[in-house]
Amino acid sequence: LRAAGASVAGAALAAGCAPWTVPQPGRAPVVPTMLPGFETDPMDGVAGAWARHCGARTLPAVMRALCARPTPAEGDARGWRRWLDEAFEAVPMVATGPDGALRDTGLVTGYHEPLLSGSLARDRPGQVALLGVPQALQPGDPRLTRAAIETAVREAIDAGKSPPAPILGWLDDAVDAFFLHVQGSGRVVWRDGPPERLGFAAHNGHAYRAIGRVLIEQGALAPEQATAPAIRAWLRHHPEAADRVMHANPRFVFFRRRPLGDPDTGPVGALGVPLTAGRSVATDPAFVPPGSLAWVDSRDPLDGRPWRRLVFGQD
Repeated sequence: LRAAGASVAGAALAAGCAPWTVPQPGRAPVVPTMLPGFETDPMDGVAGAWARHCGARTLPAVMRALCARPTPAEGDARGWRRWLDEAFEAVPMVATGPDGALRDTGLVTGYHEPLLSGSLARDRPGQVALLGVPQALQPGDPRLTRAAIETAVREAIDAGKSPPAPILGWLDDAVDAFFLHVQGSGRVVWRDGPPERLGFAAHNGHAYRAIGRVLIEQGALAPEQATAPAIRAWLRHHPEAADRVMHANPRFVFFRRRPLGDPDTGPVGALGVPLTAGRSVATDPAFVPPGSLAWVDSRDPLDGRPWRRLVFGQD
């Protein structure tokens, strides 16, 4: 979606969020009422998501102007549909693959805020160090893989030396810690401190590799079995191979500790505002402008029913 009449898109996206979504020149924008499912979106959470969206420090000027307008109340679905229809137009986008070929469908993935346990001071064996950003971080350094970082931290601690990155705390479970890196944010209950949020701060510059794919390639899981719960179970049931499999993903995430704040909102996304469940999405800024409003046309992965709704590009 973009502000009606604007020359620069305040937001854009349609049918099937994909890793390679690009606007197609020559495709005329449409009014929001023409979007599939526009009249059935209950608009739940939209008022809060919009209010937080407008609190972001970096928004296009056209979006700032819209933020100054009065908006409907939470729960007023008809009012929000009317407001969106008056304020925005929808710019069609299609998915392309790595080969540049157009595709009719794209990929939508979900993410959540995991809950972990740990301690600020190491208090039991088997804990995993939660790392902040190293002072001399060189993203993409081939020596700075997940395996190399974890080995360097372990060797430094065993030798009584300072680790190569600040330790923010100790997480109780290595598998939970790995999935925290996949999600990029989470909540932690410290035994020796108040609960906090863990926010993404940086990564080591290496490409992400899904270990579900690794387990499929090794024949450990069938493609239809490679769900997050199944991957977790496999890692726990094969402790002798767990590190090797997790190290197959060379990307390593560094975190920052944040106050918990309002427990009913999500973690702070890249836009600097708390995320809203079911309304906030993560997009690639190379293709979708940060702060975009978008309309997703997809299917619910659990029951296959249409999943069509307004979302906010806040991460």
